[in-house]
Amino acid sequence: MNFAELKPQHAPTGLIALASAQMPDAPQALERALAFAEPLISTQTLDTGENVLVHAQAVANILKDMGCTESMQAASYLVYACEHLNKPQEVIAKAFGESYAVVAVETTQLVRLQRQARNKQHLEKNSAQNQRIQTENIRRMLMAFSKDLRVVLLRLASRLQTLRFFAATKKIVPVGLADESLQVFAALANRLGIWQIKWEIEDLSFRFLDPDTYRKIAQQLEEKRTEREAYIFQLQQQFEVVLKEQGITATVEGRPKHIYSIVKKMRGKSLNFDQVFDIRALRVIVSSVNDCYGALSWVHANFQALQGEFDDYIAKPKANGYQSLHTVVSDHSGRPIEIQIRTREMHGHAEYGVAAHWAYKEAGTKGYSGVSANSAYDQKIAVLRQLLAWERELSTGSESVQATSLQNVDDRIYALTPQAEIVELPSGSTAIDFAYTVHTTLGHRCRGTKLDGQMVPLNTPLKNGQTVEIIAIKEGGPSRDWLNPDLGFLVSHRARAKVRAWFNAQETKETIAKGREQVEKILQREGKTAIKLEEIASQLGFDSADDLFEVVGKDEFSLRNIEILLKPPQPVKEIDDILLEKASRHRPASSNGGVLVVGVDSLLTQLAKCCKPAPPDLIRGFVTRGKGVSIHRSNCSNFLEMFQRNAGRVIGVAWGVTKNNDTQIYPVDVEIQAFDRQGLLRDISEVFAKEKMNVIGVKTRSIKDMAHMTFTVEVSLVSRLQKVLEIIQDVSGVRTARRR
Repeated sequence: MNFAELKPQHAPTGLIALASAQMPDAPQALERALAFAEPLISTQTLDTGENVLVHAQAVANILKDMGCTESMQAASYLVYACEHLNKPQEVIAKAFGESYAVVAVETTQLVRLQRQARNKQHLEKNSAQNQRIQTENIRRMLMAFSKDLRVVLLRLASRLQTLRFFAATKKIVPVGLADESLQVFAALANRLGIWQIKWEIEDLSFRFLDPDTYRKIAQQLEEKRTEREAYIFQLQQQFEVVLKEQGITATVEGRPKHIYSIVKKMRGKSLNFDQVFDIRALRVIVSSVNDCYGALSWVHANFQALQGEFDDYIAKPKANGYQSLHTVVSDHSGRPIEIQIRTREMHGHAEYGVAAHWAYKEAGTKGYSGVSANSAYDQKIAVLRQLLAWERELSTGSESVQATSLQNVDDRIYALTPQAEIVELPSGSTAIDFAYTVHTTLGHRCRGTKLDGQMVPLNTPLKNGQTVEIIAIKEGGPSRDWLNPDLGFLVSHRARAKVRAWFNAQETKETIAKGREQVEKILQREGKTAIKLEEIASQLGFDSADDLFEVVGKDEFSLRNIEILLKPPQPVKEIDDILLEKASRHRPASSNGGVLVVGVDSLLTQLAKCCKPAPPDLIRGFVTRGKGVSIHRSNCSNFLEMFQRNAGRVIGVAWGVTKNNDTQIYPVDVEIQAFDRQGLLRDISEVFAKEKMNVIGVKTRSIKDMAHMTFTVEVSLVSRLQKVLEIIQDVSGVRTARRR
């Protein structure tokens, strides 16, 4: 028995069966794939310097050792043939079937992406930060493609062969490859329970990363290997015989030693080589949980247990479901021995990880490679859960990983810029989503796109691994069509928000420009163009001139306030003051319009635009300078402000009767707030039309999925308007409808 060369058994049977079930058998698939690929790849060389055909054959052998079917082994040749075919998807699908084409093309895409990302990193400064970013990029891409287990197995086998090649040829390992293998590929193999891959990748990677420590530990293991193996063999026989006498049928075996795991324990617990307990280690596999505790009882009765070195993972399993009893005892010579005790099912889970319980559950049932079709979906979900758990474990290690932590394997994709930068996007995203993720300005100016060099429509959903080239104009903005969900231009909520923000900003600019024009006209009329606009805004209580222009442009601020500021009231008695004196006599007066001014005949009146009064509103009059009487609603904020400044200019007014009893029409503003949707404006307009209410103006704006609308309608009585507003309240999506 060569203890130093002990290796785990085959890879997880459930996982291999699941991957194999996705790759249907084809007659002589392996021979046909070799014959198909050999002329294409036999003279080609990988960027590592290894012959492509030799590499593909080695990958196929690794898959065979793992227990994969010939169909999976055949895929290893087709993967490397892809790059030498004009239309690999069509050619391979025609020759071998669609399933082979999918796995070959997806694996090739992943290889190409990793190569591009690695080459980009070599062109940049080779700092520790860049290496961490590169490792994270590789991990993210593996996660993106890990929904297809066949791709995962092919990449793990390929990476193991690459490490074996460098070990055999003693060539210099490319910068970052060993660290990437240890941090990403070994971690993925560990999470999926493919232990022989995991241990070998870890040991080879560590050999390249820290050759001196690796050689030192290897020499120490070799020095006492013969003595240790003889001692372990003796313990195995003793345990099996004694446990059988206790009525416990057990399989006792030595555990293989892996240099990287030994170094991790030495560093993690600050131990010397001789203090690492599991240099001498046994694994006891029994039939039941009761037998586990029975065997533990015998071990503790016959050996001295070391304090603080016992763990009951049966009563309290680890987060990943691992169960076993761990104890460290010392023999009669004081030598420490680590012993693990578990049932066969627990051993299966410990050795095979996520796939173990599938093998037990499916044992004895019929199905392709031991996996029934009915359980395949549940098994895939279990694998994905393990991948997500791996993602969460890694996400606690660095801020960069936390920022990109996946919520679900299926809801993210990864695309590349032409410079090989990786861009993470929601599943179903388009080139416009991609452009906004890269830079907001690029998104605004996006007008076309190329996917892997081919022009496609902007609403084409992106796929994992595609290189996206954005065609942009020098100036311009987004299209409103992009916000239409039925057209499929945008998927990302972040991108949609940026488009809405652009349109809101444009509307604000237009409003400010309109307000500025109105204010400047007043300044020209009053001959005050020398006055700074910022000073006027400040005197009126605004933080900036743009704030003033915005409210003026929205008709929410009376220009009369600016006129008063520019031209203060004169003490000289004017015609308006005479009118006030007449009004104070309270003589009855008639009206040839809709408003009656108390005490004054045939006086010019105008309805204020700020509040748009209409019968039967309570109204008040304010005598303006040269423009007659301005009629306001009694609760109008502008009127109340003028009243406080100059109460003496306020006069009584009332609604009068028009000549010939004609119906007088008054414009009023209606404000509506609703959830933005397609057809909203049409539905509200139809209500006004059905109620025979004339709409003479509409203003709309959308902010964060909410539509804000202002309708100007003509009414004779406000009471009728209230009934129409109640009908509008019932329109789908409308939150509020009120008179302004």
